[in-house]
Amino acid sequence: MLLTSIDPFVQELERQFNRLTQQAFAPGSGMPMDGLRRDDDVVLRFDLPGIEPGSIEVTVDRGVLSVSARREEEIGEDERVFVRERPMGAFTRRVYLSEHLDSERIDAHYDNGVLTLRIPVLERARPRKVEIQHGDVKAIHA
Repeated sequence: MLLTSIDPFVQELERQFNRLTQQAFAPGSGMPMDGLRRDDDVVLRFDLPGIEPGSIEVTVDRGVLSVSARREEEIGEDERVFVRERPMGAFTRRVYLSEHLDSERIDAHYDNGVLTLRIPVLERARPRKVEIQHGDVKAIHA
């Protein structure tokens, strides 16, 4: 029979360490993102649950798209935190945009905790069908 000692302090310390390392090294650190490429545009979706829409800022500077948001602490004077797993504070995610995207016409929409950005693909970068010319084959006589 295998015996294991359970120390609640060590368990909590390990849980907090795992949470912090996941937040520190996770892409976006608190702002997960999905990206979709379609024929006419690129769609980026950022999960920002509990974020006030007024705290979200989207900027483009020299081909770098930056999404910033802030989640404020929600603790009253007569409340004490005994578990904290939700990240608080300011979050920023940067994405390098291809020169084939029209960063002048980005459309942003925030609904149900998801920020959706639609970035049009420039006409020159859109898939197109190339027509193949064909004609009579001429024989070469020697």
